[in-house]
Amino acid sequence: MAFDGITIANITQELNHVLTGGRIYKIAQPEADELLLTIKNNGSQYRLLLSADASLPLIYLTDKNKQSPLTAPGFCMLLRKHLQNARILDITQPGLERIVRIRMEHLNEMGDLCNKTLVIEIMGKHSNIIFCNENDMIIDSIKHISGMVSSVREVLPGKEYFIPQTQEKQNPLSLIGIESLGPNSITSVIGDTLSAPDRDAPQARDAFHHKLSGMPMPIHKALYCAYTGLSPVISQEICFRAELDGDMPANALDALSYDKLFKQFVSLMQQIADGHFAPNIIYEQKTPIEFAAVPLTLYADKHAVPFSSISDVLGRYYEEKSTLTRIRQKSADLRKIVQTALERNIKKYDLQAKQIKDTEKKEKYRIYGELLNTYGYGIEPGAKSMDALNYYTNETITIPLDDTLTASENAKKYFDKYGKLKRTYEALSELTMEVKQEIAHLESISASLDIALQEDDLVQIKEELIESGYIRRKGGGKKAKITSKPFHYISSDGFHIYVGKNNYQNDELTFKTATGNDWWFHAKGIPGSHVIVKTEGKELPDRTFEEAAKLAAYYSKGREQEKVEIDYLQKKNVKKPNGAKPGFVVYYTNYSMAIGSDISELEQLP
Repeated sequence: MAFDGITIANITQELNHVLTGGRIYKIAQPEADELLLTIKNNGSQYRLLLSADASLPLIYLTDKNKQSPLTAPGFCMLLRKHLQNARILDITQPGLERIVRIRMEHLNEMGDLCNKTLVIEIMGKHSNIIFCNENDMIIDSIKHISGMVSSVREVLPGKEYFIPQTQEKQNPLSLIGIESLGPNSITSVIGDTLSAPDRDAPQARDAFHHKLSGMPMPIHKALYCAYTGLSPVISQEICFRAELDGDMPANALDALSYDKLFKQFVSLMQQIADGHFAPNIIYEQKTPIEFAAVPLTLYADKHAVPFSSISDVLGRYYEEKSTLTRIRQKSADLRKIVQTALERNIKKYDLQAKQIKDTEKKEKYRIYGELLNTYGYGIEPGAKSMDALNYYTNETITIPLDDTLTASENAKKYFDKYGKLKRTYEALSELTMEVKQEIAHLESISASLDIALQEDDLVQIKEELIESGYIRRKGGGKKAKITSKPFHYISSDGFHIYVGKNNYQNDELTFKTATGNDWWFHAKGIPGSHVIVKTEGKELPDRTFEEAAKLAAYYSKGREQEKVEIDYLQKKNVKKPNGAKPGFVVYYTNYSMAIGSDISELEQLP
């Protein structure tokens, strides 16, 4: 989700609550476009991360420290000169802009009390951290923007700071009678809740209607194009609350629809102005897909995890997203190796399958040879065909003949063809089975890469590729140290459930961890993890069977399907053939169930 104005409003409220009145204790610049401020307030210490990174600008409280360069950059030194031990007066957000203003007071070299402002602009590639004096003149910024770079606004020492109005967007808070968010504005609105919208409701509603009705685009897009601080997701949420299709043209709504949309819009703005936030992360299975500072009712079918702090939301969301992205990058080479090998083996399998299909004629040639030996004595020399009764089907068939050969020579020719095709069929059947098993093995490795969450998980997968001959071990070195462990869950009824992350762990779980009466689960006919439920000699309740099956569905290639068929049986009935690939097993008696892959309610242990 975009780091929108509503998220900034929640951050502003949180920072005001914990930082106002505090003093700047340390200032660090761990990255070229990032600051880490340590602030002491009310006997506690806080770290505030400010990032103007073009790809991921952020502002939130964190408990993690970062290593700083040995020599502090110039901007960091300047801030230390002016703001070391400065006291934070207030933290505000102009309108619903993606901007936070931290106003501080400090003593200058002469001992006079001065005010300074640190402005954090969270605007994608235009993000910046700007240091201004009490008159909003720029002292310096973490990024210098000259006139050659931007014709809209220069961000250079000595220039006046202002918010560029590059689009004709309106402040959505003006619909409820306030212009900015901060301690004072929030208090005044709470003290006179809804007085402004009640007083100006017809005028505000008409202005809202007029602004949107002239926009020939979907409603949700019109909302974030007309008003500052709204992201596409929040715009869709407003439409959803108003029971409108967000993709309908904004200029095609009737008066009743505009009224419903206005009511929900104003309600959300009042909620923000009152500081009634509900930070949460939306998960699809175990993957974070969205976060917000307010409830997202349009994701009612997903799992929403509430948090007490928007900083906790941002820290968790971007950490988990970063982990998934980093693992994807780290596993890119392995994925390419697996994909290349898969494509090569699939092509080989298709070619062999075509060749096997061509050998289907062999039985026909055998019958031709037998019939010629049986009835060929009556063939006249030079005949090009012979009609004979096929005693296998009691049908008359026509056998093509080489008119230069005798009947027995024609029979021998057909038997030779039959023998050649039979040998080809037998050789190809064995080869095709080997290639099919190799494809299944590679698909299982691909599934393991999909569920890998840590670099340690990749080490074991790489080791399997080395031992399978797809990667050469560098310098004849030793096997890598394996530290990856299976996933460990606890069922609602207290039973321990283990899930293999790769083929080696699958074998380990099935044939070493599990005992004979433990239960074994696996997705039917598709690559996936072995799932083991430790019974400890007890009978499993139905709920535990279902939860283990959900885990088998989730950790398989079928996790996106609505239902996945899961086979389950006691471990003692699972066998591993001699010479089988890692993770490959056979079983002949099992139960089955079709189940979804939602494991959001299951508790995962470290």
